[in-house]
Amino acid sequence: MKPEPRTLPASPNWYSSRCSDAAPGGIFGFAARTSVFLVRVGPGAGASPGAPPFRVVGELVGHTERVSGFTFSHHPGQYNLCATSSDDGTVKIWDVETKAVVTEHSLHQHTISALHWSPTVKDLIVSGDEKGVVFCYWLNRNDSQHLFTEPRTIFCLTCSPHHENLVAIGYKDGIVIIIDISKKGEVIHRLRGHDDEIHSIAWCPLSAEDCLPINQEENSEEPDIPNGKLIAETPITKGCYLATGSKDQTIRIWSCSRGRGVMVLKLPFLKRRSGGVDPTVKERLWLTLHWPKNQPTQLVSSCFGGELLLWDLTQSWRRKYTLFSTSAEGHNHSRIVFNLCPLKTEDGKQLLLSTSMDRDVKCWDMATLECCWTLPSLGGFAYSLAFSPVDVGSLAIGVGDGMIRVWNTLSIKNNYDVKNFWQGVKSKVTALCWHPNKEGCLAFGTDDGKVGLYDTCSNKPPQISSTYHKKTVYRLAWGPPVPPMSLGGEGDRPSLTLYSCGGEGIVLQHNPWKLSGEAFDINKLVRDTNSIRYKLPVHTEISWKGDGKVMALGNEDGSIEIFQVPNLRLLCTIQQHHKLVNAIVWHHEHGSRPELSCLLASGSNNAVIYVHNLKAVLENNPESPVTITEPYRTLSGHTAKITSLAWSPHHDGRLVSACYDGTAQVWDALREEPLFNFRGHRGRLLCVAWSPVDPECIYSGADDSCVYRWLTSMQDHSRPPQGKKCIELEKKRLSQFKPKLKKKKKPTLRLPVKQDLSISNDDESVRENSGPVENGLSDQDGEEETQEPELPPSPVVCGEPVSCTAISLGFEKSKVTVSSKATSLKKEPPKEKPEALLKKRKARSMLPLSTSLDHRSKEELHRDCLVLATATHAKGKGHLESGHPELFHQLMLWKGDLKGVLQAAAERGELTDSLVAVAPVAGYSVWLWAVEAFAKQLCFQDQYVKAASYLLSIHKVYEAVELLKSNHLYREAIAVAKARLRPEDPVLKDLYLSWGSILERDGHYAIAAKCYLGATSAYDAAKVLARKGDAASLRTAAELAAIAGEDELAASLALRCAQELLLVKNWVGAQEALGLHESLQGQKLVFCLLELLCRHLEEKQPPEVRGPSSIYHQWATGSEGTLVQRVTGVWRSTFSVDTPEQCRAALQKLQDVKYPSATSNTPFRQLLLHVCHDLTLAMLSHQAASWEEAVPALLQAVVRSYTSGNFTLMQEIYSAFLPSGCDHLRDKLGDLSPTMAAFKSLEAFCIYGQLYEVWWSLCRPGPESSVWVWSAESTVSDKQSKPEDSTSAEDVEQPPDPGLRLSAESERLLSTCKELFSERHASLQTSQRTVAEVQETLAEMIRQHQKSQLCKATANGPNRDEPSQEAERAPSQPPSPTREEINAPVSLPELTRRLTEANERIAEFPESIKAWPFPDVLECCLVLLHIGSQCPGAVDPEMQQQAQKLLQKYGHTRAYRRHCQMRHT
Repeated sequence: MKPEPRTLPASPNWYSSRCSDAAPGGIFGFAARTSVFLVRVGPGAGASPGAPPFRVVGELVGHTERVSGFTFSHHPGQYNLCATSSDDGTVKIWDVETKAVVTEHSLHQHTISALHWSPTVKDLIVSGDEKGVVFCYWLNRNDSQHLFTEPRTIFCLTCSPHHENLVAIGYKDGIVIIIDISKKGEVIHRLRGHDDEIHSIAWCPLSAEDCLPINQEENSEEPDIPNGKLIAETPITKGCYLATGSKDQTIRIWSCSRGRGVMVLKLPFLKRRSGGVDPTVKERLWLTLHWPKNQPTQLVSSCFGGELLLWDLTQSWRRKYTLFSTSAEGHNHSRIVFNLCPLKTEDGKQLLLSTSMDRDVKCWDMATLECCWTLPSLGGFAYSLAFSPVDVGSLAIGVGDGMIRVWNTLSIKNNYDVKNFWQGVKSKVTALCWHPNKEGCLAFGTDDGKVGLYDTCSNKPPQISSTYHKKTVYRLAWGPPVPPMSLGGEGDRPSLTLYSCGGEGIVLQHNPWKLSGEAFDINKLVRDTNSIRYKLPVHTEISWKGDGKVMALGNEDGSIEIFQVPNLRLLCTIQQHHKLVNAIVWHHEHGSRPELSCLLASGSNNAVIYVHNLKAVLENNPESPVTITEPYRTLSGHTAKITSLAWSPHHDGRLVSACYDGTAQVWDALREEPLFNFRGHRGRLLCVAWSPVDPECIYSGADDSCVYRWLTSMQDHSRPPQGKKCIELEKKRLSQFKPKLKKKKKPTLRLPVKQDLSISNDDESVRENSGPVENGLSDQDGEEETQEPELPPSPVVCGEPVSCTAISLGFEKSKVTVSSKATSLKKEPPKEKPEALLKKRKARSMLPLSTSLDHRSKEELHRDCLVLATATHAKGKGHLESGHPELFHQLMLWKGDLKGVLQAAAERGELTDSLVAVAPVAGYSVWLWAVEAFAKQLCFQDQYVKAASYLLSIHKVYEAVELLKSNHLYREAIAVAKARLRPEDPVLKDLYLSWGSILERDGHYAIAAKCYLGATSAYDAAKVLARKGDAASLRTAAELAAIAGEDELAASLALRCAQELLLVKNWVGAQEALGLHESLQGQKLVFCLLELLCRHLEEKQPPEVRGPSSIYHQWATGSEGTLVQRVTGVWRSTFSVDTPEQCRAALQKLQDVKYPSATSNTPFRQLLLHVCHDLTLAMLSHQAASWEEAVPALLQAVVRSYTSGNFTLMQEIYSAFLPSGCDHLRDKLGDLSPTMAAFKSLEAFCIYGQLYEVWWSLCRPGPESSVWVWSAESTVSDKQSKPEDSTSAEDVEQPPDPGLRLSAESERLLSTCKELFSERHASLQTSQRTVAEVQETLAEMIRQHQKSQLCKATANGPNRDEPSQEAERAPSQPPSPTREEINAPVSLPELTRRLTEANERIAEFPESIKAWPFPDVLECCLVLLHIGSQCPGAVDPEMQQQAQKLLQKYGHTRAYRRHCQMRHT
C-alpha cells in the first residue's frame, strides 16, 4: 500500500457540539471545512521511531458545505462506519477503509445542528436541525422517522447508552428534554435550569444512580412532575444520570428517575489565565463534557481559556477539580475547546482528544492527565511557503488565518513540530521570505499591505514597516541596496534590503535596520536611469538572481524586465507572456553546470511556463535594451494559471510548478518533459517549495487549507490532468466550504410580540455563525468575506397624516386598521387617477396638521383656546417632529430666516434644489456654502453627476473633475475637463491615463488604447493593444509604435504579427506585416525563403495528405529552376536585393537575431523558421562572397534538423543547397581557413545522410532506389520492394543477398566514408558519453537509496501482508541485462574517477573540434559494417578493419556495448 503524504490539515470546525469522534482500535476523525480528516492513533499508525504515534491517513470528501457533525459507529464489526452531517442538508454514511459513501439521505429541510450514532442500536443515526426537527434513520432497512417535539433550535443531542429509545436533546434557550423515539417522540422529562445555550450532553456510563453519593432526602421535597403530570416510575425512567454543559458557565447533573437536577458545578476563574475577568468571556465560552467509562465518579469539562478540568463528583460541594497538564504551561490549549472524545488504542491506553479554537488537536493521557502530542492545523488558505537557507529544514507557512507557522521538518521526535507567530499580523499572510544569511529573520507581507520582520528565535513582537502597500503584498525578496539607500557608507547601510511587490503594482525597498523610516519606490530610479518617458508597467513579481547582480520584474501585461545593479539599468525585456506574470524564479548556482544559473522560469495566467536563457544578454551587457521574443524552453500541460514555481536545489534543470488546475507538476525543463504530477489537494494550488535536504520531497499548499509533503517517486501520474479528469478536479474544488449567513425572517405585523422575538433570535444566530473575532478574523475559514447581515425592513409609513384624535376606536381595531393599510399599500401600488378628477380636487393646504384639527367637536376647540392662552410659540418645530420638513422650511422662509433654513436643512441632509436656488438671496458667500453642502449631500445619495454640476456652477472645476474620477465616472470627467480646461492641462492627461489603466485591467484593450492616445501616449497604446495577441491587434500596435517613434517596439510587434499570420499560413499578410518597419528587411527575406521552402515541400507530398490550402504570393507558385535559383530570383525582382552591398546590409541585420538550439520537442513550424533564418544567412553570405560566414550558417541549419530528429528536412537542405556536394566550398575556403573545421562537419553530415540513403536502399530495392542499388531479379513483389521503415543499424543483421549489388554512385560514396571515421571525434564523443553515463548512474544510485530508506520507514505499516511485499519488490528486479548493468555495484570513488578522467580528456581537445557538431562516428561504423555484410565486396576491407578497430577501441560505453558484442559473436 502506498503511504499517504504527510499532511498539515485544515482546522477543525468551530461551534459544533460533535465535530470529532474516535472509533475503537485507533481511528480518530474531525470535521474541517467540507471534509473529514482521519488520523490513525496508536502503535498501528506506522510513525517513525521516537515520534508520537499518530498519522493523518486520509480524508472523507463529498459534502459541498461545512460539515456540522461527525460520529463513529461504536458497534463491533462496523467500527469502519461513520456518519457526517453538513450545512448542505445531507447526512452521509461512510466506510473509512474505502473512504467512500455507503448511503445518504436529505430528509432535513433546514440546517442540521446535531448528530449521533446510537450506541445501543447498531444501525440508528439520530440528527436534529435548527428548527427543532429530529430524524431517526435506520441504515439497514433504509427507513426513517420524523419527530417534532419543540419549536426550538437544537444545539446538541445524545442517544442513551443504556436505553435504545431514549434521546437527550439540548436547545439554544437552555431547555433539555429526554424523548422516547418509540412513542413518536414523547417527552419523558423536560429539564429546566440552564439560562443559555446547551453545548454538550453526556450520559453517565453506569445505569444505576448509586454511583454518586448524593443526599436523596435533600432532593425529595416535592414529587417529580414531568410535563405537569405525575407518572409512575417505570424501568425505562429508572436509574441514570445525565450531565449538561451550558453557555451560562455551569455544569448540571440530572437524575432521570426523578426528572430534576441533583448537582450544579460552577466553572472557576483560573488565576493563571489573567488577573481580571474578560467582560466578553461569556460570549467566548464553549462548555463541552466527557464522562469517562471507567471513572463514573469523575467528569471532564472545558473551561474559559482552553483549560481542561477533571471534576471529582464525590465532593461536589467543595468544587474539587484537577487541572490537566499542570506541569507544562505550553501544552494547554490557548483558546476555548469545542469537542472532547475518548479513544482506546490497540495497546490499551485510554486517551482523550480535544479540538480547540487555537486550531490545535491535542491528545491527553487519562492516566497522567498530560498532553501526549499535538497536531497543528491551518485555519485559512496556505498562501506562501519558504524554507530557511540558514536553519535548514525550517519551513515557514503563510496562512490566511492571520498566523505564520514555522515547521521544523527535520525533527525526529515530532513530525509536527510547529510554532505559531501571530503578534502584529492581524491579517492574511500572503508572502514570506527568509533572510539569506541571518538566522531566524523572516520577512512577511499581508493582504492589507503590511510588511514586517519576525525574529523566530525569540518571542519579541515583529518590526512593522511604516510604509504600507495600498493592496495585498504578493512577493518579498532580499537583494542588494540600490539608490538612494545604497548611497551611504559601508557602515551606514545594510548589505541586503527587503523588496516588496504589492497589488497596486509598486515595488518598495525597505531598510531592515530602519523599518520605521520611509520605504522607497524603485520606479523613480528605473525611470531616471533609463530615461523613460512613458508610463511604467504595473509590477506583479520580483526575483533577484543568486549572485545579487540582476533583478527580474514581472508585469501585469505579461512582460518581464531584467535590470542590472547598482542603478537598475534595463538590460532586456522578455515579451513572451501575454497575461499577468505570477511567478519568476532564477535557477540555482550550485549545480554541476554553472551556465544554467542564467535560466529564468516564469509562469502567468495563461497556463504555460517559459524558460529563458539569459546567458548571452548577461555576458554581452548590451548598451541598449534587448527584446526577447523566443523562449529557450516551453513547458505546456497545465490547464489553468500558474501560481508558483521552484527549481530543485538537487538537480540541474528540474522545476516544480503549482497551478490553479489543482495539481503540482515536476518538469525536466531542459528536455521539456513532464516527470511527476501530484493530485492530492482538493483545491487550487497557491505555493510550492522543494525540500533543501531530500531530492524527492516537495511541499505544496492550496486553498483547501492544507499543506502536503509528498515524494516525486510515489506519484502515479506524470503530467497534469486533461479533459474529464480536469473537470473532476474542478468539481472537487467547487465543493469546498463556502460560508453563508442565514436568511433573516421578515417580521410580520399580525403578531407584534413574536416579531420582536424572531428578530432577536436571528441577530443572535448570525452572531454565533460569524464566530468571535480572532486576530482580526471573523470566521474560522477566514478566506471568504462575510456579508453584512441584512437589516430588518423599515416599518411602513403612511403617506397621509394620521389623526391623533382617534381615541374612540379600540386598541385592537386601530392595530388591525394600520396593519391592513400597510398590507394594502405594500401589495398594490397607487393607481393613476384621471386628469379630470385631479382638476376638480381641492388644492392641498400648506398647513395640513392645523387644518385637520379644525374639524373637531366644539368642546375640544374650546379646550384648545384655553391651552393656547397659556402656551408659548413652538416656532414650527412640530412639523419637523411630525415628519414634514418642507412645511418647516416654508415657515422659516416666510419669517425671512433664509440662512437658518439652509443650515438646518444641511444638518439634517434635507437640502433641495429649490432651497439652493433661493440661496443667492442671502448673499454670495451663503450661496457658495449652500452649493458645497448640497454637493456633499448628493454624494451621500450617490448622485455624483448632479453634485459635479453644482460644483461647476460655483467654478470649482478641478473639484468636480476629481469627484467624477474618484467615482469611476471617467467619461463624464473627461467631458467636463475638455469643456472647462485648457487642452494642455495635466489633469486631462491624468484622466485618460487613469481610465486607460482601469480598462486595461478589465481586458478592454481597444478602448484603453484610445485613452492612452488621448493622453498623447502612443507607446502605451501600442503595448496595451499588443496584449490581445491576435494578428489584427499586433498590426495596429506596430503602426502605433512606429507613429510614436518607438522603432524597436514597432519592429518587435510587426515581427510578432507576422509570426501569428504564419500559424494560419497567410504568407501575403505576413509579408505585409513585415513591411511595416524598415528594419525587418532581413526578416522579409527569411519569410520569403520559408514560403518557397514550404511550397517546395508541399509539392513533394501526395495530394491526398496535403493540408488546407495556403495563401501564397504569385511569385511562389512557379516551379521553374531549382529552389536556390527561385529564391535568388524573387529576392532580386521583388525585394531588390541584388548587389553584394545590399546582401551585406541584410546579413548584418539578421546576424543580431539569435534563436535557441532545437530539441526533439521543438514544433515543426518553429523549426522551419529557425532553419530558414540560417539558410538566409548562408545565401546572403554566398551572394556577398563571404564564404567564411556561409559555411557556419549552412552547418547551423543542418545541425538544427539533425538534433530535432528531422532527417527528411536535413536531406532536403542538402539536395536543394548542395546538390553536387561540398567540394566547391573547399575550393572557396582553402585549407588554412579558420572555418575549415566547420566545413569538415558540414561535409561529414552530407556523407552521413547519403550513407543512410544507401543503407535504406538495401532494405527496399526497387525503382525508387535505383540510384544506389539494383537487383538482379527481373520481378520484385510489392512486399519485397517496401520493407519496414523502422529497420536500423541496431537490428539483427539479415543474411547477405547475392542478388543485390551497389551502383557505381554508391560505391563512390562508400569510398568517401573515410571522412566519417575521425578518431579524434570518436574519442571526444566517447568521453562525452562516459560523462553522461556516470551522471545517470549517480542519479540511479540516489534513487535506489531513497527507495530503500522509504521501504524501511514503512516496513511497520498497519496494512502489510506478504502479497503486497512481493508486489512492491517486483518492479525493482532487473528486467533486462541493460538494467543489470545500470544496477551493477560501482563504488562512488570509481564513478568519481571515471568522471574526472573523462572531463580531463574533453579538456585536452582543441576548441575547433568541440565547437562544431559531428555525426556519431560509432553509429557510422555500424552502418558501414552492416552494408558490407549485406553486399560482400562492396566495402573496402581496409575501411571495414578501420571501423572494427574504432568499435573495439571506443565501443565500451553502455550505448554501443551490446551491438559490439553481437557483432563479435
